[in-house]
Amino acid sequence: MKDMTPLAAQMRPQKISDFVGQNKIIASDTWLMRAISEDRVPSLVFWGPPGSGKTTLAFIIARETKADFIELSATSSGIKDLKQVVERAEQNRRLGQKTCLFVDEIHRWNKTQQDALLPHVETGTLILIGATTENPSFAIGGALLSRVKVVLLEALSEEALILIIKRATKNLGISLKKEVINIIANLANGDARRALGLLESAYLYNKDISVKLVKEIANKPQLLYDKKGEEHYNLISALHKSMRGGSADAALYYLARMLEAGEDPLYIARRLIRFASEDVGLANNSAILLASTTYDACHKIGMPEAAVNLAHCVIYLAKSAKSIAAYQAYQKARAEVLKSGNLSIPLHLRNSPTKLMSDLGYGKDYKYTPLEDDKNQEYLPEKIKHLKFF
Repeated sequence: MKDMTPLAAQMRPQKISDFVGQNKIIASDTWLMRAISEDRVPSLVFWGPPGSGKTTLAFIIARETKADFIELSATSSGIKDLKQVVERAEQNRRLGQKTCLFVDEIHRWNKTQQDALLPHVETGTLILIGATTENPSFAIGGALLSRVKVVLLEALSEEALILIIKRATKNLGISLKKEVINIIANLANGDARRALGLLESAYLYNKDISVKLVKEIANKPQLLYDKKGEEHYNLISALHKSMRGGSADAALYYLARMLEAGEDPLYIARRLIRFASEDVGLANNSAILLASTTYDACHKIGMPEAAVNLAHCVIYLAKSAKSIAAYQAYQKARAEVLKSGNLSIPLHLRNSPTKLMSDLGYGKDYKYTPLEDDKNQEYLPEKIKHLKFF
């Protein structure tokens, strides 16, 4: 190779015409492209998976804008660095120049650090461009989020990755068979940086790159997952809905996705217990027993052995008859409580452990069901005695 710079850095597009993918946001008639061409880029957050072009787009904006472009990484900078940037930005403003601050991995800044940006973004002292792989709804504070425009980038298609790989082979001065290019694109999972990393690693190992070599280097796909991020909630939602719909195959797939990405099996087991009552419910009273037993099994034996216990339960719940009657009944009762508040409990249902309470009528006229006919006995408070929840 020409130098020791990583291939991904060598291949980073220098202008928008060289950028591959993300046509929804970089087509010539989009608001973002008009903003770039007119040098009036607002504060932005680029949100997308790894290798989708967030940093590259920020650097392209840096070259296109007349603003003073400053870059910070949230992993290695903090409020002290931001204060220095603000001082520079205020000086630029006095001279009539804009300042554009790019913060990579902005989700790694805590609330205090993010809030320190607020007054400067609000007054226009700084034009902020953030990049994040995490859902801004979870990763960025509401105050800052309301002052920026979120731009969603998608994982790159295999067609886009193939074009990027072909460009890189020209840079390396090599030629690859179609099936080799295709397997690199497939294993990259929409990540241009990973695609170029695979190509570079294979090239450094053996100039004659084969499908077998690429697979050996790739080993296994990198699974996008964050136990507190959006993908965590997306996967548990997909698992829940697949079981609800009776698709054991889909449920097993999402279970495997979560476990292979490192999810806590006890978290999944707790969700299965909830599902057993919420979605299976009275249609199969054994479901809650199996789900509870599955939790115990996961707790006792741990991973990787517990995976089969979870799979057993997931299949059972997916294939079981379903009833949401208990769930609906509770929701109705809850809604009534929130509506009517603390209604007086009927005296005959109250506990009467003392003479005073008995004298006040607590427990009076209560009919003990196993021994007495109580068909006329009321149980709900007087004002809502006519209601039916189940």
